[in-house]
Amino acid sequence: MEKILVTGGAGFIGSNFIYYMLRNHSDVEIVCLDNLTYAGNLATLEPLIIGNDPNFKFIKGDITDRSMVYRLFDEEQFDIVVNFAAESHVDRSIDTPEVFLRTNVIGTSVLLDAFNKFGIARFHQVSTDEVYGDLPIDRPDLFFTEETPIHTSSPYSSSKASADLLVMAYNRTYGTPTTISRCSNNYGPYHFPEKLIPLMIANALADKKVPVYGTGENIRDWLYVEDHCRAIDMIIHNGTIGEIYNIGGHNERTNLEVVKRVLQVLGKSEDLIEFVTDRPGHDRRYAIDASKIERELGWTPTMSFDEGIVKTVDWFVSNQDWWKNIISGEYLNNYRRIIGYPD
Repeated sequence: MEKILVTGGAGFIGSNFIYYMLRNHSDVEIVCLDNLTYAGNLATLEPLIIGNDPNFKFIKGDITDRSMVYRLFDEEQFDIVVNFAAESHVDRSIDTPEVFLRTNVIGTSVLLDAFNKFGIARFHQVSTDEVYGDLPIDRPDLFFTEETPIHTSSPYSSSKASADLLVMAYNRTYGTPTTISRCSNNYGPYHFPEKLIPLMIANALADKKVPVYGTGENIRDWLYVEDHCRAIDMIIHNGTIGEIYNIGGHNERTNLEVVKRVLQVLGKSEDLIEFVTDRPGHDRRYAIDASKIERELGWTPTMSFDEGIVKTVDWFVSNQDWWKNIISGEYLNNYRRIIGYPD
């Protein structure tokens, strides 16, 4: 059995990765470490916990807690570490940047130190295309490559870039076997409802206004989360040590186009759209060149945006208890409800 530590596995992409790996690999054991901060929802993993899946274990803990992390590494003897753990919302990082530095930078350093101490085969850092900054809207010929210089715009992207640099430094200084992936905007099941697509779905279902920053012209490349999980699976098993891999969906859309498509799928009027004051330092355009991972590992995205957005809307319509529990704040009690003792 291959034992993988997934940090931040109760979050959006981490939880999807856990389900993907358990669904596609019978010889994998997953240990999920998550501190269940605002974006970590244990209800997402409830089927695995309640069902006593023999290949899954959940542990509540903070990756900045060095003694706990060392004890966990010593007890479990992992083969691979995949680090999803991160504070990840740009707006929140503008309000409370220190929290992002603590988890995203200090937490990554603790994991790397534990990794080196206990001699694990591979450390994979899940990062973001936001470390590259942004691209001009009027230059559709430009894309982020793995060689694009880091040029961050927010405390969030700065913290992720800092973590990436730390991972790269450990690889060079200590020979730590690392890889890094930088993805474009993900969407799909279990997406935290303060993010663009699930927020639009929730508001539209309630016939509430759907807020759009500025004029809605900012462009993002949308990647269906299962395509992302498949790419990470390929990297941790076949990617070259010391390398960075960009992962993109080839689905560039303006924010306004995304919102209009969500409303169309739901059969709602565009009159619900409300333009609001733009975010400070709002990046204009993200666009990923994923030719390296396509060339070296044979990965390509399989989900078109039009197909993926229908699947995503259908999931949120069918799982309203999941996201309404988050909006109400009740999800913060899920650890006590599911595990059975106080958090």
